[in-house]
Amino acid sequence: MNHDTIEGSWKQLKGKVKEQWGKLTEDDMDVIAGKRDQLLGRIQHRHGLAKDEAERQVEKFERRNPEYQFKRNKDFPFEKS
Repeated sequence: MNHDTIEGSWKQLKGKVKEQWGKLTEDDMDVIAGKRDQLLGRIQHRHGLAKDEAERQVEKFERRNPEYQFKRNKDFPFEKS
């Protein structure tokens, strides 16, 4: 998957992520950029959740949106399945 496709997919998903975790800011979204570990950290910080609760919420989100999966390795951005 090329960079343009990854970027476009992340732009599509940003709205769903913001709907789910409304306290995330646009700056948070820029930092997250599809990276699962960044998403988890930002959810924990903004929503005051424990790591295991943030993980549970992200897993639930991924099950509801199977066409989108966050990359688990911080070196690889989000991609659409």
